[in-house]
Amino acid sequence: MIPVLKKLSGLYGWYILVVLTLGYLTAELGHFLIGVTSKQTARDVLYGDIACMLKEQILEENFNLTMQFACESASNQSSCEALTYEDGEQYCEWNRNGLGIDYQVLAGPSFIAVYTIGGVILGIAADKYKRVPMLAAAVLVCGISVFLIGAAKEFWHLLVLRMLFAAGEAALNPMSTGVLSDIFPENLRALVMSIFNWGIYGGIGFSFPVGRYITSWNLWDLGWRLPYYGSGIFAIIIGILTATTLREPERSAIGEEKEEEKEGPSQEKSDKKENPWKVLLTPRFVMLCIAASIRHTGGLCFAYNCDQFYRVVFPHIDLSGWLFFVTCIVGGVGVIVGGYASDKLVAGMGIRSRVAILALSQLIATPFAFGSIYMGPVGSMVTRHFIPLC
Repeated sequence: MIPVLKKLSGLYGWYILVVLTLGYLTAELGHFLIGVTSKQTARDVLYGDIACMLKEQILEENFNLTMQFACESASNQSSCEALTYEDGEQYCEWNRNGLGIDYQVLAGPSFIAVYTIGGVILGIAADKYKRVPMLAAAVLVCGISVFLIGAAKEFWHLLVLRMLFAAGEAALNPMSTGVLSDIFPENLRALVMSIFNWGIYGGIGFSFPVGRYITSWNLWDLGWRLPYYGSGIFAIIIGILTATTLREPERSAIGEEKEEEKEGPSQEKSDKKENPWKVLLTPRFVMLCIAASIRHTGGLCFAYNCDQFYRVVFPHIDLSGWLFFVTCIVGGVGVIVGGYASDKLVAGMGIRSRVAILALSQLIATPFAFGSIYMGPVGSMVTRHFIPLC
């Protein structure tokens, strides 16, 4: 092999990591865009609650807290439209706010139901079939469905396409982590997984400026649709790269499986491998599932609603830039540093030390999570800096 090519071949694993991370990031961007564009989407597609609120122009140019409270106190259209300046100009509008049961179903249950069930099915498929072709198909499904969300005309279009999107994204984590585990040695695995999982933080982080600013620019009169078109096209490109440039790695044993292989085969170990339900019902696996469920319930509830929450609580302050910085940049630093530290601790204390790190990090993050909700705009952003680091 040519020396230069031989050196470059050593970077192929990192190239795979970059492609898979970008695919995950793009999918998460499409996943969380609805939380940022919902107000504009609801007014176009017609769903969700209708309420009295300050007009957008007043929010941007001449915000007044008294007028804000007056608008919020109006319970019907007539009382809302009766709120005017001395010259008779209305400063409130009776319109859709992008919230309500319709939005919550669209953002959460419709996605999570398919994602949860699909993740289990596709995880089983990842153990039996080639993962790279399935990964490529999954990213393409995500890209096409997000692109079509941008073209939706009815609420049920959004609902069906979001469920289709969830089916595609459900494959990304189990299959990507399996591929990466087979490529990278155990001493780099936590760092690699941290970089890959930065795609979550990156996708959520980019959803704030992309969903808010690109929508407000209203380029080509597309409004909220353009972010979906753009992210969909990018995901399709990543899907094509995945299909054409990634190779299926040889499967390898990891963690405790290696130790079992060294000890030699036994009937008991064979039975365990042949019966995955026994593994699924072990106390440690059940506890991990419960802990993950609690953690993600809080995380997803906040992620789906934080942009609109801050818009309602601090309507005169644009926090999109801070939300991007905290989630994408600080979160990225947190997962990479955490992965590196985890690798070092595992090298010295064994693979079970990862559980201790997880438990400790969640305990540290808890008070900061409360602060991000109950404090003012500055305090909430300061406390949010610490959550991704944990």
